[in-house]
Amino acid sequence: MRILLLEDDIILQEIIEEFLREKGYIVDSYFDGEKALDAIGLQSYDMLLLDVNVPTIDGFEILKYLREIGNTTPVIYITSLSSIDDLKRGFELGASDYLKKPFELEELDVRIKHIIRIYCIQEEIEFDSMKFIPKTHQIFIGNNIVEMRQKESQVLEYLIRNRGKVISCDELIENIWSDDNIPAYATIRTYIKNLRKIFAKEYIENIKGEGYRFNIL
Repeated sequence: MRILLLEDDIILQEIIEEFLREKGYIVDSYFDGEKALDAIGLQSYDMLLLDVNVPTIDGFEILKYLREIGNTTPVIYITSLSSIDDLKRGFELGASDYLKKPFELEELDVRIKHIIRIYCIQEEIEFDSMKFIPKTHQIFIGNNIVEMRQKESQVLEYLIRNRGKVISCDELIENIWSDDNIPAYATIRTYIKNLRKIFAKEYIENIKGEGYRFNIL
């Protein structure tokens, strides 16, 4: 799991980075907001740890920009700002958590793991000797890697997590698509058709007039 750390206190940055590396995370550290933002544009991160008061571009402005361009990477603020207005602003901008300095390193690890569980970061779903990684939209079948489109991956993930249950098109739409981008039923059928082509077995069953059911054969 790769984490970007933005912290302009050199000593604290080194302490946090060493701690996270010992926990098994890959960490890229930056002192400067502009350089951190450049890195985010070049590298995919699973989580961002952002201080607010840093040189060039502050942590609030970074998150504001990322959410505006559709970047949904989870963000934990680690900052000395402690007013309710700062806390409110952080969450309104789309932060996942807000950790006030000073803090215990183990508390940071607990909060990171909590975010991992919520967002299912790097979670692998295994069935019939196959490995499905929803975040990267990939299925590993033997020695082959099958790449999927994002929505196809999300449809498959929802069906697998609700395996054995009949899922209607309306339920898929409600749980996967935003209100301003609702697809036609024909689009759903196309996604299902494409997913069926991936597998040698008929995992996705069409329940006439009701929807689809994912069965582990």
